[in-house]
Amino acid sequence: MKRIIKILIILTITVAVIVIYLSIYGIKTEKFNNEIKKNVSKTNKNINLSLNEVNYLLNPLNFSINISAKNPKILLEDKSLDLSDITTNISLKSFINNQFSIDDLKISTKEIQIKDLISLTRKVKGSPQLFILDSITKAGLISANINLTFDLDGEIKKDYQINGTIKKAKFNIFDQAEIENLNLSFDISKNQLTLRKVETKINNIKLKSSLIKIEERKNQFFIEGEMISDQKNFDINKLKPILGDLLSAIEAEKIDFNSINTFSFNVNKKLKLNDLKLETDLNLKNFKLLKNPLNLKTFLPDYTEQVKLEDHKVKIKLTKGILDIKGGGDIYIGDELEQLSYSIVNDDGKIIFDTKLNIRKNPLIINFLDYKKKKGDSSDIFLKGIYKKNKELIFQTISITEKNNQILIKDLFLSKNFKIKDLDYVKLDYKNKNNLLNKIELKRNKSNFSIKGTSFDATQFINNSMDDDESSTIFENFNSKFDIKIDTTFINKNDYTNNLFGNFSFKENKLDKLNLESTFSNNKKMNLSIQTNKQKETITKFFSNHPKPLIKRYDFIKGFEEGYLDFYSIKKDGVSNSVLVIDNFKVKEVPVFAKLLSLASLQGIADLLTGEGIRFTDFEMRYSSQKGHTKIEEMYAIGPAISILMDGYIESKKLVSLRGTLVPATTINRSIASIPLLGKILIGEKTGEGVFGVSFKIKGPPKNLSTTVNPIKTLTPRFITRTLEKIKKN
Repeated sequence: MKRIIKILIILTITVAVIVIYLSIYGIKTEKFNNEIKKNVSKTNKNINLSLNEVNYLLNPLNFSINISAKNPKILLEDKSLDLSDITTNISLKSFINNQFSIDDLKISTKEIQIKDLISLTRKVKGSPQLFILDSITKAGLISANINLTFDLDGEIKKDYQINGTIKKAKFNIFDQAEIENLNLSFDISKNQLTLRKVETKINNIKLKSSLIKIEERKNQFFIEGEMISDQKNFDINKLKPILGDLLSAIEAEKIDFNSINTFSFNVNKKLKLNDLKLETDLNLKNFKLLKNPLNLKTFLPDYTEQVKLEDHKVKIKLTKGILDIKGGGDIYIGDELEQLSYSIVNDDGKIIFDTKLNIRKNPLIINFLDYKKKKGDSSDIFLKGIYKKNKELIFQTISITEKNNQILIKDLFLSKNFKIKDLDYVKLDYKNKNNLLNKIELKRNKSNFSIKGTSFDATQFINNSMDDDESSTIFENFNSKFDIKIDTTFINKNDYTNNLFGNFSFKENKLDKLNLESTFSNNKKMNLSIQTNKQKETITKFFSNHPKPLIKRYDFIKGFEEGYLDFYSIKKDGVSNSVLVIDNFKVKEVPVFAKLLSLASLQGIADLLTGEGIRFTDFEMRYSSQKGHTKIEEMYAIGPAISILMDGYIESKKLVSLRGTLVPATTINRSIASIPLLGKILIGEKTGEGVFGVSFKIKGPPKNLSTTVNPIKTLTPRFITRTLEKIKKN
């Protein structure tokens, strides 16, 4: 009995030692390599496994054997993949019964080339996605630990776990985005990929992320995560391949910024992205546009093409294709720092904007309103509206506020050519450059408008109305009637009319009818009418028995007094033919004519220019105009002291060219008294006698006219004929 017990003890100790040895050291053998390869090939018949010695380690607690192989290789046709080790467990019962089946499999890879892994995977199971991934992958290393479990049929269960790292990866996505130096760790489980400690450069933008999740949902992948960027001296041109037309008109220097970005989107199996959501907190430290497509120098004289932004805090949201940008900060206009805030929403090409610009250190000029803000005065500019996909623009609000001055426009509808298609409301309440108050309101009444106010300076309006350029119309598809009533209307800085009233209408963008009446402070009248007839001729009539305020705007005529003015014009196809008549007036100072008289040594007449003035009983000018070119067919003036006849042309704001004859009226009267002996008018009673006068030419820029004169002894028949006509008429 003792012998049996002793034998059992020895056997037990022996078995225990063997179990302990097998549990700690195991055994190495190649005996079962073929069985292992056979079971691995069950996962894919195209995969071959190259094994050296395999270590078998007993796990008595689980009654299983752990099998591990160091430095094996996966072989597939001409491709091989070096592994670090492969580990699996089989039940001891299966091992004893020679039922060698793998329950799980653990694979650890060495650092291998990403392209080699993709290429090997494509050979196992090709797909368009792997082809695209292979084409965009340029470099990089990957290492992984793969944990697989198998069912009784040798199929991989869905509870697999894969983790690893990617280092120094590089991708080029269709020459639009370049991903460089990508480093991260990853975890893959059923339907989910988690990326951690992501660091990379996308088009030279440094990006970091602590976590990105990718989850498979109904044949597509849902991706969400966070990215952080801190970038200095970034070249914005590197974004042009990605953003395309958005940056095509922008030339910018390098910029400094940092941002925190959270995002999510879906990618289908054709790698098409959809349902993108993005939230970005952007700190734009420094950004300079070298060339800005907006030309604002007309309004901001110190404006340059370079626009510099500093310290802008911007929030960007992208949801369901709607891009929402809100921000604000400092903006340099010229060398001065101003304040800018903005809200921009892009909804499928329709841009909704709401901006505010505070200008303190820069002047602001609006020429067509004769408005100017001085440096140092604070002005707030509000712009709110919609820019449509068809390039039409709706300003819901345009507001300029500065001290007691306000300019407000509501619902201004502009065509893609920036012509006015519609308008709802305008309020002007400001003092202009002449320190004159403009206080009027324009209101819509169905399809028509009313203009009412207490004060309006029409100086700039009158100057602009003299432009014959047909292309200067500011309207498109505009057909409306305006009723107007203004208490005080300034013609210039010192002259005004009272109770301006009447109406005017537009038809097919052009002024069709106009009737205006007003009264000067001396109770003298002024009225203007414009009408287009069936022959499409525009007929303009203007009359005033107090023309002095209107004539004095011409620099070369000073001291115009008394008389009345009658103007008549017919315009068709851009060509106007006009007659201007001024009767019973006198001029105290006409600098050009004074020079003519003094050069001609016509004593006595020149002296009149500094005294009571030269009186004219009749002035008539016939001329035609087209696109800034005025041809004076005849300008004739006759008076008790002097008569003038001339013709020529004027190119608007460029050149004046006039020629004519100036004769003392006393000589004419003496000559006419001798009629019917007309020969005496031309040659006088004796040889050497005749009618004295001046032949002259005036030429040059409007503000720098030069004059040449020649005394004459004989008048032209045309001069005599016109003089006789006037005398007979009177």
